[in-house]
Amino acid sequence: MSNSAIPDLISEDIFRFGPGDRYALPIGTAAPDALALSQMAEKCRARHERLLVICADPLDAVRLGQEIPWFSPELGVRSLPDWETLPYDVLSPQEDIVSERLETLYRMTSGTKGLDVVIASAVTAAQRMAPVAYVGANTFFFRPGDTLSVEGLRSNLAAAGYAGVKQVLAAGEFAVRGSIIDVFPMGSDRPFRLDLFDDEIESIRWFDVETQRSMEAVNEIRLLPGHEFPVTPEAVTGFRQRWRTRFAGDPGKSLVYRDIGNGVLPPGIEYYLPLFFEQTATLADYLSAGTRVVLVGDVQTALAGFMKETLSRQRMLETDADRPAMKPEELWLTPEAFFTSLSKFARFTFRREGAPEDALALKGVAVDRKSQNPVSNLIAFTTTEKTRGRRTLIVATSVGRMGTMGELFRASGLEFTEYENWADFLAGDAPVGLAAAPLFAGSLLENPGTAILTETELYAASPRRSRLRRNRQSTNIETIVRDVSELKIGDAVVHLEHGIGRYQGLVHMDTPDGEAELLRIDYKNEAKLFVPIANLHLISRYSGADPENAPLHALGRGDWEKARRKAAEQVRDTAAELLHLYALRETRKGVVFPIDISDYEAFCEGFAFDETPDQAAAIGAVLNDMTTGKTMDRLVCGDVGFGKTEVALRAAFVAVSAGRQVAVLCPTTLLAEQHAQTFRDRFAPWPVRLAELSRFRTGKETTKALEGIADGTVDIVIGTHKLLTDKVSFKRLGLVIIDEEHRFGVRQKETLRKLRAEVDVLTLTATPIPRTLSMSLEGIRDFSVIATAPERRLAVKTFVHAEEPGLIREAVIRELKRGGQVYFLHNEVETIENRREQLAALIPEARIAVAHGQMSERELEHIMREFYQQRYNLLLCTTIIETGIDVPTANTIIMQRADKLGLAQLHQLRGRVGRSHHQAYAYLLTPPSGATTKQAKQRLEAIQSLEELGSGFYLAMHDLEIRGAGEVLGEHQSGEIAEVGFDLYSRMLANAVKALKRGELPDFTEPLVPTTEISLHAPALLPSSYVSDVSQRLGFYKELSSATSVEDIIRTTESLADRYGKLPEAAQRLTQIHRLRLRCEALGVRKIDCADTATVITFTARPAVEPMALIRFLQSRKDARMLGPDKLRIDSGGATPENRLALVQTVLAALEAPGR
Repeated sequence: MSNSAIPDLISEDIFRFGPGDRYALPIGTAAPDALALSQMAEKCRARHERLLVICADPLDAVRLGQEIPWFSPELGVRSLPDWETLPYDVLSPQEDIVSERLETLYRMTSGTKGLDVVIASAVTAAQRMAPVAYVGANTFFFRPGDTLSVEGLRSNLAAAGYAGVKQVLAAGEFAVRGSIIDVFPMGSDRPFRLDLFDDEIESIRWFDVETQRSMEAVNEIRLLPGHEFPVTPEAVTGFRQRWRTRFAGDPGKSLVYRDIGNGVLPPGIEYYLPLFFEQTATLADYLSAGTRVVLVGDVQTALAGFMKETLSRQRMLETDADRPAMKPEELWLTPEAFFTSLSKFARFTFRREGAPEDALALKGVAVDRKSQNPVSNLIAFTTTEKTRGRRTLIVATSVGRMGTMGELFRASGLEFTEYENWADFLAGDAPVGLAAAPLFAGSLLENPGTAILTETELYAASPRRSRLRRNRQSTNIETIVRDVSELKIGDAVVHLEHGIGRYQGLVHMDTPDGEAELLRIDYKNEAKLFVPIANLHLISRYSGADPENAPLHALGRGDWEKARRKAAEQVRDTAAELLHLYALRETRKGVVFPIDISDYEAFCEGFAFDETPDQAAAIGAVLNDMTTGKTMDRLVCGDVGFGKTEVALRAAFVAVSAGRQVAVLCPTTLLAEQHAQTFRDRFAPWPVRLAELSRFRTGKETTKALEGIADGTVDIVIGTHKLLTDKVSFKRLGLVIIDEEHRFGVRQKETLRKLRAEVDVLTLTATPIPRTLSMSLEGIRDFSVIATAPERRLAVKTFVHAEEPGLIREAVIRELKRGGQVYFLHNEVETIENRREQLAALIPEARIAVAHGQMSERELEHIMREFYQQRYNLLLCTTIIETGIDVPTANTIIMQRADKLGLAQLHQLRGRVGRSHHQAYAYLLTPPSGATTKQAKQRLEAIQSLEELGSGFYLAMHDLEIRGAGEVLGEHQSGEIAEVGFDLYSRMLANAVKALKRGELPDFTEPLVPTTEISLHAPALLPSSYVSDVSQRLGFYKELSSATSVEDIIRTTESLADRYGKLPEAAQRLTQIHRLRLRCEALGVRKIDCADTATVITFTARPAVEPMALIRFLQSRKDARMLGPDKLRIDSGGATPENRLALVQTVLAALEAPGR
């Protein structure tokens, strides 16, 4: 049964309406509009016609783009995406967006085959576009056997807007190497390699961007134009002529005009698109005659509101000599013109009809986790629907969520059948179905009677927000520190019970119970240890002074016990000192800051983005510190551009609202100025007085600020180290915010701490220096990590390469061609002018500025501002930019002699780029001779391997390894840390502090981590046929074995199902064993061995089992008896692993205390 088998949601014949007709189609109050649209599209398809859907709300365009294909998978559905930039923005759209737009426009002009539905937001649909002929005339096809001139192709590609490079990395690039041509077509998700024999194409294969290796052969490729406008010499001449006609005054004063003349596309050039053509087209021009148009939402109001906003923006910018703004109606159709352009087509809207109670019918089904039966509401709903003759389809957002929800339903007694897709559900007859689908909200169908429920109804959350939240989890510091998925063969690891060895990979073994996977560690004297995957939480990476020369231990010789004992003695002393520090902090009661919730929420609304999970967690932790009266000393470690400043703004608001002053300390004047601007913007609607203390302020301004600080009339002061001078005297300082902490010396930090004994300190940094990091990990300071990236942020691609002029030119041109800016780092002031001359000769197109620390502060600030305003597009500089201002259009950084820079510096400098949604590049250049030190090689390898977003914290961990963990309170500790590894040392220290807090002496003979061995005599692993990548498998094993709650295990299970499909039996068993492990650890069970005829449970020395519960269990079962004080034997097991699992669960439930 397919969509066509369902009675139409719309009874009206849409084909009786002709061009210019408008009609409101009646549709049920709670009926799914996506299903109605898919049925309309199927009818249009049968007549070789198309459906255009225009949405007032851009989010509806995204929603329908996902929902329509689910109801009708055979339909060809494409979106015409928005540029995702603001009108008149100085950012160009991302390459993949332009690529998708060109693909959709091309498909719209090339017959109806393969494209049945086009979806666009109202604003996107109203854009003026390139003429229809432009896309077709600049599209090429290539097939094996075609004759080709390499030079002809090179000039054609350049004319179509493709950039010639040495190595193809992104859409819109090509490279020619002899008879091989690499090209990444716009509209394609992969690049291709053409192999020529003489002038004939011998083969075409796609290749991998990362490895550059050729893959499978293809029969044909299509190359769309590189931009939505031409870049041929004729087009550029036409652009300049039209510019002179359109804008009065001297065109030479405009950066846009000058750049275009130099063959460089300035950022935001798209907002001058009409100047490239004699005449532009509208979306209607791309549509074939029989197209039917459906408007979703109030398109008229949406367009009118957009044009009003854009007009006010244009009035602000029209007098800008650099970038004069065109009128809104030159770039978009007015609402009247837009509807006139659609008058060639039949136009429809939806009119909701039916009983109003239908809209409320899906309420009251939410899962209530506090109830005895969490899904009782849902069971009642499905039972009522069944009596009404309606089936229920419950929809999960992903396969992983479907598995989790299925478990909950089974445990709660709700019977259901799983379905692959909509067609399967329609063909089935089960009263309740469960499927994974991208539906945003529930709906009702009258015929066939069906109620569709989504997670929006079941978990009572906003559909869009909840989907985002579920997919992105906050970062767990523990798993970062002990992360083993990055392990390489030969790396040093620490096993808690056996000591330091070398990791040798995962091995499969056939055991009497079936296949098992174990981790192999080699020890001294060629001894080998095989660790069950369930015990991976006992293993961590060795983080000592020199992992390559880690002191390996001999198995069974007592070396490890001796090393641990020695470290334990040291730990006991350190713990006592730490406890003294804790006690001092506890006795110094801080300020309890009250929060006015309504004011705080109003302030939060000024943040224009969704908080990432990590950011929300950091804000929550800071507010908790401030409102509970403890003296805050918190380190917020977050990658550049991940939202640390927002954490500081919220803390500052709370402090100022409570009548306290806030000091913000920045390492450079430029950063202080940018922070001052940010704070002014956010606090503009509030009665808050800000002052700035830096060398940029005049003597008069500084004196006035100092007076205001002293008498309390200044609420927030932002400055450099000037804040630490004796002249600054606060009346009621409550909070100090330190940005980029690693740039301050110890003396300056100590001055801050002495500023006021009860002052709250919030430290922000991307790469904390190792001493700070180890202090935070050991709990002397509180710690928050922001490692989740904002939406659409891409990782910086990092290359380590010997310096070559060709590579430098290509890197700069690649950036300038897409309208970006470049940082070129040359860290020697004496030779920086020579380098400038070399670059000017190598890249004459570039506008070069020089910035270094020996310039006067004013001169430096002037240059940085000019660069920010894009008067220059290449900044030749020293490491002075390390803590510079944000320049979103600068997305390439080239670092000369990168081998001389430290890891924190490399990361910080790389963080200068990649602050917008564009792909950013970092080139780390080494001497052509290749002469670098071993440590420099390690640093460059570390920064290249950790190019993913949020890696600042990981890099600081690497730095701990490369430089040695050093010490927290004295030099004498480093030897013991090297002996047992930083991670284990930290664990021992944390346990010792906990014991001393309880008033007990630390007992280092007890295991540091509770471990439970569970054997059901059946395979429990992730089969290599299911997860083939070893490091991925290792990562999942570690996640499961380190899980401390059922929610952690559910999250990992969902992640597995989403990435690799439904879990096989052995993998399901593995997750169930880990759930058992959590219960066993809470009860104090050390081992469970459950075979087919008997079960033996071994307890720890001090189990948490209530004696009466154990006695009642022994009395209730004749087959149960104690074997000594710590073993319980039950003379039964189970024939199948499932029976054995059920038995163990029953026994544990009986042993758990009531209410547990």
